[in-house]
Amino acid sequence: MAPSAESTAAEYIAELPYSASTERKKPSWLGYLWDTADVSAQERRMLFKVDASLLVFASLGYFIKNLDQTNVTSAFFAGMKEDLDMYGNELVYATSYWTAGYVIGQVPSNLLLTRISPQYVIPTLEMAWGLATLGTYSVKNVKSLYALRFLVGLFESGFYPGMHYILGSWYTPRELAKRSTIFWTAGSLGSMFSGFLQTAAYNNLHGIHGLAGWRWLMIVDAIVTIPIALFGFVFLPNLPWAAKPSFLLTESDIALARARMKAVGRKESEPWSKAKLHRILTGWYIWILPIEYVLWNNGNLREQTPIQYWLKSFNIEPFPVPGTHFTVSQIQLLPLPATAIFVVTALILAWISDGAAKGLRWPFIIAGSITTLIFNTAWLSMPLYSNIPGHFAYFYLMSLGTTAGPLILNWISEITQADNELRAICIALGNDLAYVVQAIAPNFVWKTTAYPRASKGYRWSIVLQFLLISWTCLILYLLRRDKGREAVRRAAGGEGDTEAAETTVHRAAEDLSFEEPIKV
Repeated sequence: MAPSAESTAAEYIAELPYSASTERKKPSWLGYLWDTADVSAQERRMLFKVDASLLVFASLGYFIKNLDQTNVTSAFFAGMKEDLDMYGNELVYATSYWTAGYVIGQVPSNLLLTRISPQYVIPTLEMAWGLATLGTYSVKNVKSLYALRFLVGLFESGFYPGMHYILGSWYTPRELAKRSTIFWTAGSLGSMFSGFLQTAAYNNLHGIHGLAGWRWLMIVDAIVTIPIALFGFVFLPNLPWAAKPSFLLTESDIALARARMKAVGRKESEPWSKAKLHRILTGWYIWILPIEYVLWNNGNLREQTPIQYWLKSFNIEPFPVPGTHFTVSQIQLLPLPATAIFVVTALILAWISDGAAKGLRWPFIIAGSITTLIFNTAWLSMPLYSNIPGHFAYFYLMSLGTTAGPLILNWISEITQADNELRAICIALGNDLAYVVQAIAPNFVWKTTAYPRASKGYRWSIVLQFLLISWTCLILYLLRRDKGREAVRRAAGGEGDTEAAETTVHRAAEDLSFEEPIKV
């Protein structure tokens, strides 16, 4: 008789990174490079299939999402301003409409993923924002632009938090940071590529069939977006606990994936009830964890592109350094090494977090904050225009402290893994609230007229770094407190208490080590 999927999974569960029955063997040097080197052949095949479908779709989709998110800014500088009479604050308003849609949709979209297969939800959202992007090519006035930008934001809202939730449903703490960071950095490349695509569209398509280059940009973006959405309908897997055998994943693959999640304490969906809602609203997780991401996101200077403002200031009379000026192309291209350093640093730290650091997230959050504090403090005392090569080094290296975003969402996912719906809410709420603050705060602390010094903005970032370090310590304290309370309950014989059992897997990331198995 052929072995069942359950017995096959049982055979391999002892080899999982967090098996409750054995201790994890020390990873090999090859396992540090890519984690599947140290797992069984079946688990390696299963992870390869998930990587080739889920991770590839997530990376391509986020690349396209950021492309479609930023294309209006590129279009504005390539003729949209004149065609739609956008001589006031219309671009700011268009961005605000996008942000409004983005903020409204995130939490509902993530909760929808706990009930409906991601294979239908995410590609449908991507198809919808692709069609809204396509519609933008035909707008005749700013009111139509505002409506379409709201729809693009609304449909895009489910992608980033949704993919983090889905990634956290398939990968263990030994694997999650690498995949999340690969996914995240793909978005940075999408933002960077938008300018190149606009230039190519304008130079090669402007005037064809009577359409301006910026209108062709919208058409090209939609043409790229829609096939990736179709790819998702076919290849994006459902969550492990709801998946069914398909041409991609066998019954044994799905059983093994469920066993892996059970081994690390990651729970499946459960029905809503008054008790569950009360537990979520009276617990500290939903009130504390999202703020961690808000503080990081709004203290992150990468979003402010200070190097471009500094470069442009050399061209403003009276010239600060006579004879030194930068062309438009130089202002666009000279910041790119910072993006390269950022991507490489983010990937290296993710590999260390998953590997040598044994799943720890919080040390990289604190280290990034301290690094940013040093760079921000140095900027406030640096002369603006002396030692120009030193300034380039400063702007390129300041991105070293800005790479903790995915690790924070990984940490949130791992802390809340005992409650699937709470995990979905906290991930979405962190990104959601970050955008709310990001839409408001720059109007007061990052005013365009304050650049290149932008003292108020840098001081704002310094304050947020101190708050982020303090908030991280608060989370660590609460996790250790809960762990101590659980130990007291166990000593008192409270093993059967439901809330105590659920608290067991609300563990700090420092406890999610390869050597110490988790009770399941």
